[in-house]
Amino acid sequence: MDRLLARLAPWVFGAVMACLGVALLIALWPSPRAGTERDGMVWIPAGTFDMGSTFEEFADARPVRKVRLDGFWLDRTEVTNAEFRRFVDATGYVTDAEKAQPSPEPGQPGLPPGSFVFTPPAGEDAGLDNHWRWWRFVEGTQWRHPFGPGSDITDKDDCPVVQVSWNDAFAYCQWAGKRLPTEAEWEYAMRAGEPLRKFAWGDDLNPDGKWMANIWQGRFPLENTKEDGFDRIAPVARYPANPWGLHDMSGNVWEWCADWYSDSAYRTMASVNPKGPPEFASNDPSEPGVAKRVQRGGSYLCSDLYCVRYRPGSRGKGEPIAAHCHVGFRAAR
Repeated sequence: MDRLLARLAPWVFGAVMACLGVALLIALWPSPRAGTERDGMVWIPAGTFDMGSTFEEFADARPVRKVRLDGFWLDRTEVTNAEFRRFVDATGYVTDAEKAQPSPEPGQPGLPPGSFVFTPPAGEDAGLDNHWRWWRFVEGTQWRHPFGPGSDITDKDDCPVVQVSWNDAFAYCQWAGKRLPTEAEWEYAMRAGEPLRKFAWGDDLNPDGKWMANIWQGRFPLENTKEDGFDRIAPVARYPANPWGLHDMSGNVWEWCADWYSDSAYRTMASVNPKGPPEFASNDPSEPGVAKRVQRGGSYLCSDLYCVRYRPGSRGKGEPIAAHCHVGFRAAR
């Protein structure tokens, strides 16, 4: 036995030294520079930032927490119709909006295939106290027909895919060898190393008279004056990128994140690579008992008259099975 050990010792020593050498190379190998692009993704460097918001409107984004994250890759833009079509063509995937959904109440009728569409109310007195005045479930709505069966995505390959649920976004990411970003990663990437300001790009809504994001102008929800160039969804990358090369981190479409939503998540989150609460702790006071996933970034329906959640630090949420005409996603790795 001693002879055998003596013979094996050099081999064991060599193997250990080789492993140590590889580990050392990995440790010393420089990370890409912030904003480095590869295969449509941008490198987001490791770092620490103040996560949350001091804005009065965003009570669920307090207290502001110091959070540290490892580096990661993030899609430069939202996933487009063309990219999602490649996934569907390759896998035959059927989205949640294309399926009939049973009722959560026993004995009650469920919903046919379809989804929710923004429909400006008729008349001059829309009121802002009840959002169901401008949301309507439309049978036949899905990602190929995002505003109802009479709509389509012809010539809109470069627009963000919408009418996709969290489940659909998760399935796409698995196929693409990616994942959804955590809420902390998403906010960190949006900030791009900048301090908390009124808007992602600074403190002026229109610096030098230039629109920086696709949001609503005019009398919401009755009239969009399209001063930013678009009535609804804009093609990706039509507005300036942030300092790390990411487009549309404000407005255009909401983006699904990996985390479960809780209005009190910031009080207990970890300080290093936080991943949000477990499903059983998901809590939305407006719908108690309904577990929801986080959405970030706001959409083309955000308006300073009603919803300002295109601003940094704001949070949105939705049931994992729900789809809407202003919700999409981007992927991380």
